[in-house]
This record gives sequence, C-alpha cells and structure tokens, in this order.
Amino acid sequence: MTIQTFLDTIATPELQVIGGHWQTARGAKTMPAWSDIDPVAIGRSLRYVWSWKYDRAAETFTGRLAGEEIVRAFGKSPRGVPMSEFFAPEIYETFYPWHKRVVLEPACMRGIGMIYNNLGRNFTGERIMLPLAEDGSSGDGILGATVYRLLPDADLQDEHEREAGGEQITFFSIA
Repeated sequence: MTIQTFLDTIATPELQVIGGHWQTARGAKTMPAWSDIDPVAIGRSLRYVWSWKYDRAAETFTGRLAGEEIVRAFGKSPRGVPMSEFFAPEIYETFYPWHKRVVLEPACMRGIGMIYNNLGRNFTGERIMLPLAEDGSSGDGILGATVYRLLPDADLQDEHEREAGGEQITFFSIA
C-alpha cells in the first residue's frame, strides 16, 4: 500500500490535516524530521497530536508532547515520561509493538473504532501514527494523533462489545 492509500483512508478532517502536513513536510525524504513539523500548519488539529521519541539503542520510547485532548483522555501528559511508565503494563504490551513497527519498518498506522477501550473508557474514534526521522530515513520518533468521542453506555450493543474493544488497526509500509 502507498502513502496516498493511507492518506485516502483517513476519515476524520483533523487527522487529514495532520496526515497531509506530514506528507508535505517529508518532501523527497522517506520520513520528515521532528523539526520539519510545523505547528502552525497543523493549526487547531494540534490539540489531538501526541509524539514519542525513540531511542534505538535502548529500544525505548519517551514522551515528547501531547495536545490538550490527549492529556484530557489520559488525565496526564507523557512529556518526558518513558512509555513503559506512562501506560499500565497490559496497555504497554499492546501499544509498544505498534509504535516500534511504525518506527522501524517504517510504516504509517491507522486505527478506527473503540479506541482507548483497553483503558476502560468507551471512546470511539480514529488514530494515526506517522514515523519521524531526523536523517530522513532511520526512524527515531512518532507523530501521532487521535480524535475520539465518548459513547454513553447505551450506545454499546452489549457487554461483550464493551469488553472486546473493536479497534481495527491497519499498517501501511512506506519502505
């Protein structure tokens, strides 16, 4: 699948802005650098953005930033916090491989459906993950964004749906 295929799958307008900016920022490179990302170009969509810095030698992620809607969802900011400490172990076991694949393959990722369900919240929405690379080719970070809305319990079909989650994840290789 191509980058354009990935961009064409993004349904949420705020995430389309972020994905389009990432594509423009990378230019002829495989991936843009963190310094290529322009908050002004992202505009009001910045509140949905989050980012992690990846240390290849240690194979760890450290929080770089989170917009106000992400901080609201988690009740805290990941800035300066190792991913392994930010998330509960069972959440980390799910999220870490997704992030590592985005950085190392490299790939873009799109998730849609019952996001954050594994955090015990009934949120539906869409998320994207985009790789970053200071040298343009060796992934060293992630620019992500998540747009969500809270579902009242009545909107869930049954207890099984609440427990099962239902986020559909798709990876799009860019190598």
